Amino acid sequence: MRLRIFTEPHRGAHYSTLLTLARAAEELGFDAFFRSDHYLSSGPVRELPGPTDAWITLAGLARETERIRLGTLMSPATFRFPGPLAVSVAQVDQMSGGRIEFGFGAGWFDGEHAAYGIPFPDLGERFERFEEQLEIITGLWETPEGARYSFAGKHYSVTNSPALPKPAQRPRPPVLVGGFGTKRTPRLAARFADEFNVPFLDVPETAAAFARVQQACVAAGRDPASMTYSAAQVVCCGRDDAELARRAAAIGRETADLRQHGLAGTPAEIAERVAEYAAAGASTMYLQVLDLHDIDHLELLSQLLPLTSADAE
Repeated sequence: MRLRIFTEPHRGAHYSTLLTLARAAEELGFDAFFRSDHYLSSGPVRELPGPTDAWITLAGLARETERIRLGTLMSPATFRFPGPLAVSVAQVDQMSGGRIEFGFGAGWFDGEHAAYGIPFPDLGERFERFEEQLEIITGLWETPEGARYSFAGKHYSVTNSPALPKPAQRPRPPVLVGGFGTKRTPRLAARFADEFNVPFLDVPETAAAFARVQQACVAAGRDPASMTYSAAQVVCCGRDDAELARRAAAIGRETADLRQHGLAGTPAEIAERVAEYAAAGASTMYLQVLDLHDIDHLELLSQLLPLTSADAE
């Protein structure tokens, strides 16, 4: 089981805070450091210092970390045009020496679009644009050097593009698709994704979502085993009940709720919950850390690494 740290900087964080956390995650041995791609929080949290741009942040982290993989859960297709986004992600992949993973979604939060002047089409159109962007972005990356790429779609057209720059990873960085959809999402994951992610569902629901993607892979003529399956859950860890309650209060949650709808408890208790997701088919777990200033929390969570390793007894 790969364990990755997943952050929500739109809730309020400076770049320096994210850098400190990413470096700590790297030093402690976590596999990757991911961040959401939002410009507004959907919950009641402090607004200062305001949002940070995901790919600008990752560009900085790419140059200021050495080993840890970096990525987004998930960059919305509504935020950017496909060609410039392909250029940005390829450049950040080069800057990182090939450590970028591209989490990509259709977009869902209308409030942040209204707050920052971003058009927000209806759900059907968002998925149409999402599919065309996946086609274009992966097509640009996978076009051989010296060749040209063109695409004619309903919403986007690309004509005679040199399809440059190329990412450091060939033919492209891993593409992550995720969500709860029962039809379009599994089909798009089977067609374009290297990893399918299920956020914030319980174990049976997560297993059912994995099964839908596996069925979509079979329907597309793809080996379901070629897909990486992952889950994301909020995490709150304490050495005892008092420490757990303190950390839960710091993120505005109740301990009982976190135990039921997340990963909460001692490292050993959380490891048992992670094992349940592993049994459901997940080989990667994203630990959503909400208090970005609590480095001691990360140090405690690092005790999970040997407990969830493949050779753990």
